[in-house]
Amino acid sequence: MTHDEPGRDLPGRHVVTLDLDGVADKADLMERCVRALELPEWFGRNWDALADSLGDPSVWPAAVGGRGLLVVVTGWRTYARTRPDEWKTAEDVFAQAADRTPALTVALALGT
Repeated sequence: MTHDEPGRDLPGRHVVTLDLDGVADKADLMERCVRALELPEWFGRNWDALADSLGDPSVWPAAVGGRGLLVVVTGWRTYARTRPDEWKTAEDVFAQAADRTPALTVALALGT
């Protein structure tokens, strides 16, 4: 699944792939999040807005009947290597949102 494809479902979870292949900076990362997570137009494209959106099931794609969300982050290694400070912040946002929101799981894919 690429970042342009819709999510798919697993029992109890809506699965979304956040493909970061080719992401060069925070602005690119935020645009990928907007597309993959189907965030609303008013999304602020900053770390706080991302944390708020990940922690709020009402803005998740296919948010129906208390279903959970699994975000699978792929293609992240180059971004992490070239923008380590930004990546650290992104990891912290993902981890804190998942810790606060039991219906959210964020998984970093290690393969291609």
